[in-house]
Amino acid sequence: MITNSFSFDPAPLRAQFPALHQETNGRPAVYLDAPAGTQVPQRVIEAISQALTLGISNLDGPFPPSARSRGIVAGARGAMSDFLNARRPEEISFGQSMTSKTLNFSLALNKSWRAGDEIVVTRLDHEGNVSPWLLAAEQRGVTVRWLDFHPEDATLALESLPDLLNERTRLVAVTYASNALGSMTDMARVVQMAHAAGALVYVDAVHYAPHGLIDVQALDCDFLACSSYKFFGPHMGVLYGKYELMAELEAYKIRPASSEPPEKWEQGTPNIECLAGITAAVDYIASIAGEEGSRRERIVRAMGLSREYEMALSERFLRGATAVPGLQVYGITDIERLDERAPTFAVRLAGWSPDELQESLAAKGIFTWAGDYYAVEAIKRLGFADKGGFLRIGFVHYNTLAEVDAVLQALNDLAAG
Repeated sequence: MITNSFSFDPAPLRAQFPALHQETNGRPAVYLDAPAGTQVPQRVIEAISQALTLGISNLDGPFPPSARSRGIVAGARGAMSDFLNARRPEEISFGQSMTSKTLNFSLALNKSWRAGDEIVVTRLDHEGNVSPWLLAAEQRGVTVRWLDFHPEDATLALESLPDLLNERTRLVAVTYASNALGSMTDMARVVQMAHAAGALVYVDAVHYAPHGLIDVQALDCDFLACSSYKFFGPHMGVLYGKYELMAELEAYKIRPASSEPPEKWEQGTPNIECLAGITAAVDYIASIAGEEGSRRERIVRAMGLSREYEMALSERFLRGATAVPGLQVYGITDIERLDERAPTFAVRLAGWSPDELQESLAAKGIFTWAGDYYAVEAIKRLGFADKGGFLRIGFVHYNTLAEVDAVLQALNDLAAG
C-alpha cells in the first residue's frame, strides 16, 4: 500500500507533452490509453524534426548527412543499451515494431529446431509473442506447450512451468507484464527455471518497459523485445539479444548484408529520424531524476520515482472502483499487491458493452480502449472473447490523481444512467 508521505508532482513533466493540453468537445483531453501507446514529450518531436531538417542520408557515405545518420544510429543504440542495461550497444537492434522483429527473429531461431523439440508460450501474452512462435514451431514440427495463468488474479502459473520443461525444450517465450490485465511476471524466476532445463528465454517487455526498471544483465534473459512508442518515443521495435547468441545465429534476411550484429538483424535502411526520437525518449526518462549521475543511474532513479507514483494512481483507482455499482475489475485488485501489477486495468460495467463504454467516455474527453488488445488467449481464457473483451484503462506517470477521479466519476455516471 502507498503511504501518504510519498509525493511526486507530474505537472512539470506534463508541461513537456503538447498532446496533453488538447481539448475534446470542449473538455480537457484525458489520455488513459497509454497501454496502446503513450504521448511524446516536446524533445522527441524536436529530435525527429531536427534530424529531418538538418538532413540525413544512408549510412555509408563520405558526406555530412551520412555521418550525421551514423551518429544518430549509434546514439540510439547507446541510449537503449543504457535503458535496458545491456553489456554493449551492439546487443541492440531496431525494426518496425516488436511484432515484426519477433516474427523475423523466430524464422532465424527455428533453423536449429528439429521435429520432437518443444517450446513454451503462455496464455497471458500479446499475440506478438505467441503467433510468431506458433508459426515457427509448425514449420519445424516442434511441439508447443502452453503455460496457463490464474484467472482470479491474471498471474502466470509459474508453479506449473517445471512440468512443461524438459531436455527437449528449446525456448520459453513469456511476457514481463500483461498488456490486457496488468499483472507482472517474476521474470528472474522464469529465466532460472528455463536455463536449468537448457532452454533460451525470449521476453516481451513491451508493456513492462514504461512501468518498471529493466536490467537484462541481472535477469540473464537471452532476448528481450520492447516498443519505444510505449515509453514516450516514436513507433519503433527494439530487440536486445546476448551478443554471443546474436553473432552465432544465422539471420533471416536478404543479401547482401552484414554478418555481424547488430546490423545483421536489421532489415534495410534504418528509420533514422525515429532513432533520433528514441534517444530523446530515453533522455526524457532519465531527466525525471535530475542531472546527477550517469544516464543509467538516472534511469534507475527515474523508474523508481515513476513506479511509486503509478502505484499511488493504481491505489486511487482500485479504491474508487469499489464504489462504482456494477463495475468489475479483473486481475490483481488487492491493494497490498500493487507491486505485482502495472497501472493497467481491464474492467466491465454491468449493462454496458466495452465498445459502448469506450464511446461514452470518449464523448467526455476520456480516452480508453475496448476489445482484446491482441491478448487473444487471455481474453478467451477468461470467457470474454465473444463478449467484446474488456474496457482497458491505463495510467502512466504523466496522468494525475484528478484524471483518475474523472474516469471514476464518469463510470459512476454511466452506471447510474
